[in-house]
Amino acid sequence: MKSAEEIVEAIAKASNWNERIGLIRKIPESFGTAQQPSIYASIAKHAYVPRIDSEFAYVHWRDEYELSNIESIYIIVKNRTNEFSDISVNNLSQIIFDHPGTLRIFRLIMGFTTQEFAEACSIHSISKGSKGVGKSTLKNMESGKPIKIEIALECAIVIDSIMSASLFPPKGSVGGLRSKLDKPDTSEGWESIRRFALHGVPLPVLLHQRAYGGAFRQLLDATSSSRGDLIEDPVEAIFRSEGIPYIRTGAHNQSAIESRFGLSVRPSPDFVVFDQRTGVLRAILECKGAQDGGTARDKAARFRALRAECQRLGGVPLFAVLSGVGWRRVADALGPVIRETDGRTFSPTTLVEMIETEPFPGLLNTAIDINKETRS
Repeated sequence: MKSAEEIVEAIAKASNWNERIGLIRKIPESFGTAQQPSIYASIAKHAYVPRIDSEFAYVHWRDEYELSNIESIYIIVKNRTNEFSDISVNNLSQIIFDHPGTLRIFRLIMGFTTQEFAEACSIHSISKGSKGVGKSTLKNMESGKPIKIEIALECAIVIDSIMSASLFPPKGSVGGLRSKLDKPDTSEGWESIRRFALHGVPLPVLLHQRAYGGAFRQLLDATSSSRGDLIEDPVEAIFRSEGIPYIRTGAHNQSAIESRFGLSVRPSPDFVVFDQRTGVLRAILECKGAQDGGTARDKAARFRALRAECQRLGGVPLFAVLSGVGWRRVADALGPVIRETDGRTFSPTTLVEMIETEPFPGLLNTAIDINKETRS
């Protein structure tokens, strides 16, 4: 029998994934349960980690976040407020009415998200008996759509109430809470805003903001679904191009997947692959991104449940497509995924090799109407 070091080396040097999978599947037969975790971790480190994608250096961009878009409406606010010296409610409401997109500048000054400012409007409306302004209306305003003067006035009053700390009074040191106005540019209300507008923001202040706010933080939050698609879209693209019958699952087709293939695990795996000629389920595939080891460890547990489901269904192959530096954590994250998938663990850059792995070669170009299937 080969030693643990020898089996890891053989797996790392396997000529193709089918050979690698065959070797990995023999591990439970050759080594005791106490040895297996370290062996899977070593396999992960030497054969899989070098192929893991690292997309943390990139963000999904949106045109609305371009600096020029902020600058254009900021100039309007700066000029119409005489460099933030005329910040009366009447003037603010007139500016917002004439240029609804300027609401974004005031919201960013306060450090509120659209949802948070909508909540602030709701809280104010309850206390004053006004109608409030909803999130959808605020989004329309920031996109530049015309509004009624009453809405502009309501927003101006709420802005004034926040900036004067009357709507959300300081809590001092209670519970370690600090007001969102307790930041360099708004620490003295409009006065510090005026000073920064006239003299610029010192670089240390900008870097300080990044330290606690995170560069691109709101963009990352706003594009979380796009980050998920960053893994799933390439999988779908290669299935389409190779004519492999599949269904990309979601909340809209959970019940249909369960009744059609007998899957009971919830939520359903991201993809199910089947033989369209016989209707038999041939593989299930799960995509997972993780930018830190703790997240990867938590997500690895999902594959244990999927493996149990595959065994219940008669040994259907389980595939993983992983992305993100979190999966470099091998002992309790990547190693367990390799164990549960018998080594059928890939990244967006190794999908071509995945297609060469059973059962995909026998399903190439067998999709009859892939669009019909993905809509089911």
